[in-house]
Amino acid sequence: MTGLPHADVVGSLLRPPELLTARQDLDAGRITPAGFKRIEDAAVDQVVFAQEEAGLEVLTDGELRRLSFQSQMPEAVEGFGEFDLDAFLWGDWKGDEQVGDLRRERPSTLGVTGTLRRKRHLSAEEFTYLRGRTSRLPKVTLPSPSLFANFWSPATSADAYPTLDAFLADVAKIIREEIEELVRLGATYIQLDAPHYPLVLDPAWAAFYESRGWTAEDWVAQGVELDNAVMDGFPGVTFAFHLCKGNQGSRWLAEGGYDRLVGPVLRRVNAQRLMLEYDDERSGSFEPLRSVPNDRIVVLGLVTTKSPRPETPEGLAERIADAARHFPREQLGVSPQCGFGTSIVGNSLSIAEQNAKLRVVAETARLVWG
Repeated sequence: MTGLPHADVVGSLLRPPELLTARQDLDAGRITPAGFKRIEDAAVDQVVFAQEEAGLEVLTDGELRRLSFQSQMPEAVEGFGEFDLDAFLWGDWKGDEQVGDLRRERPSTLGVTGTLRRKRHLSAEEFTYLRGRTSRLPKVTLPSPSLFANFWSPATSADAYPTLDAFLADVAKIIREEIEELVRLGATYIQLDAPHYPLVLDPAWAAFYESRGWTAEDWVAQGVELDNAVMDGFPGVTFAFHLCKGNQGSRWLAEGGYDRLVGPVLRRVNAQRLMLEYDDERSGSFEPLRSVPNDRIVVLGLVTTKSPRPETPEGLAERIADAARHFPREQLGVSPQCGFGTSIVGNSLSIAEQNAKLRVVAETARLVWG
């Protein structure tokens, strides 16, 4: 755990234009699945090269094969019913003066319609391809099971799953089976993405989750139990746990520090590395780090993925020094605050600007930790 690099990445990277065009062509029947895969593989090769060139020792495939960071679950598992990109984009999104706010309604047809049955593995292809393209540490990202409460609806799902608990139990079972397969294939660094926990700080989101049958407190407590269940019993594997407050098209969903999440989430989840968003004042102070268990690594998401705002290693080193007043310096790391392309929409910056930020992450780690 402590031997992993101090510089880290969260997961997604911007899709190149040729990949976005190829996805449209595939959907329209203008190219074959084989032709699309060649373009997709070439795009993954490009992001692997970019991360290595930036000086990173931890790499992902940029989640380029996914519609959204969480879409590999409903894409690989039958029973989720019909869905499209809107299933992952709904909500009251807040933006700065450049991008503005955006409200997207929850699709009325969204909802599990049948018993979940895995058609194929979720991320095994991603890992095996990435592993074959780099000698550095490949990282695989998976969604936290309770993130999929969004797909359960009393109106459309009750015949298949009378309760949210029953549905999420099957989701967790499939994710655990995926981890078993990834470990069999040689994966040693796996991340669970859990952007939904900070949302309960927002009264509107808390009301949505309560409409699914759980109080906000139960929602967090039972969700973390599921997270721990899927991670339990894998010696030799490091688990990371990523929290953020929403990230789509350079917008966000919630604000607030980690104070209310330390007890129910950060102290209870059994992941060795905590990936925490800290790129601006919306994330609060470093003070809550004092209450994080001292056997964890905290990776500070100091580099924003939401804009081209330039960061410098020297400026980031100052922020790390500030955090080290609350948590041991040698147990800190640095990363982008979230993904650059949480879905195919992507954030408002160029690939060149993204890659410059990746270099800053690596340079900062060298400056601070050597």
